[in-house]
Amino acid sequence: MPRPATIQPVAVLGTGMTDMSRRDMSPEVMAHQAVREALADSGVEPARLGLVISSNALGGRLCDQGCVRGQSWLRKLGLGEVPIINVDNSCAGGTSGVHLAAMAARASGQPVLVVGTEKMWTGDRAETIAGIEDGLPSEYRADMRARLAIDGNPAGSLLMGLNANWASQYMSERGATIEQVASAAVKARKLASLNPLAQIQRPATLDEVLGSPQVAGVLTRLMCSSFTDGSAALVLASTDCDSVETAALARSPRIVSSVAHSGDGSIDYHDRLAGLAAAAWEEFGFGPSDVDLVELHDATSPEELYALESLGFFSPGEAGPATYAGKTCIGGGRTAVNTSGGLVGRGHPLGATGIAQIVEVANQMRRRCGDRQVPNPRIGVTVNTGGIIEGDAAYVGIHALAAGASR
Repeated sequence: MPRPATIQPVAVLGTGMTDMSRRDMSPEVMAHQAVREALADSGVEPARLGLVISSNALGGRLCDQGCVRGQSWLRKLGLGEVPIINVDNSCAGGTSGVHLAAMAARASGQPVLVVGTEKMWTGDRAETIAGIEDGLPSEYRADMRARLAIDGNPAGSLLMGLNANWASQYMSERGATIEQVASAAVKARKLASLNPLAQIQRPATLDEVLGSPQVAGVLTRLMCSSFTDGSAALVLASTDCDSVETAALARSPRIVSSVAHSGDGSIDYHDRLAGLAAAAWEEFGFGPSDVDLVELHDATSPEELYALESLGFFSPGEAGPATYAGKTCIGGGRTAVNTSGGLVGRGHPLGATGIAQIVEVANQMRRRCGDRQVPNPRIGVTVNTGGIIEGDAAYVGIHALAAGASR
């Protein structure tokens, strides 16, 4: 178990999430559904909230709502005069929002709502891709397009092109095989098919993954996350919050700590991930071998393997064979990886992803996950990244969660 936290833990009182296989809901409808579920789950009335933090990345481009997105999409929920703050941090907006919400809950003594909402299916694929690529500095996009084309990898998406290069590097340097990479996609789709709210509802075989259309380099369609509409929400409160029942606080999963870094282009993405992970394990007071489940940022299946090694769950070159052998699936080894299906299976609605990861870990700790339930989970970790600064991660956030008292 974690050592005594140096900061006040924050209880996850309530969770809510939409069905990420749907494309027919507006941002407002999705946000309302996730927030109502989280508030009902928590037992907290809207008027008791001290703050709302709303995360979104693409609303300006795709939904004609460049500013005050949270206020616009939540105004009919009866929140009254509760202050709403908007967060945009590309794919890491959700984890950024949780980081801020946890600090606010500790400081204010009142429950805090954090919600992430993303509408990516609008019928204009080019605009959605352009919105995703807003997560790179403008001058870097042009340079990156030129370099990827020179490398013989003219991907329709710059970020998939970059991921393809990372995949090739990972396989070349660490000896991973394409079958090992594909096995991560098979696992993701198997677990997603057991998650009624996941985008992907059908398992896939190794041959289906390998035989699906090429996206870029070694990446096939079934190895990649795709556009996702969805919303996820949490209600948080410090574990000494006077306005919440002591019993509810005690039995709720809690965020015991979090660490975050922003990159400036000075090191490689995976070196950034490794550096922050080392700091996180030191801060948390436990290591990868103590973790029961991890939800990590698998924008592609090879990225899951690369991240597992960067984070210290496996030594270099070991994640591929372990995944192929089933050791990262539920019941297969010490740590279950992406039990929700991850970005590849559950889906990747940019501003909601980091929150959806914590929803999964909290629900696992509350024994709510049915056929994909991890036996007796006590410690969970989430890892969410967003944006690229000259090959570096623009933001990485890692949260540690611990189970509450038995319900």
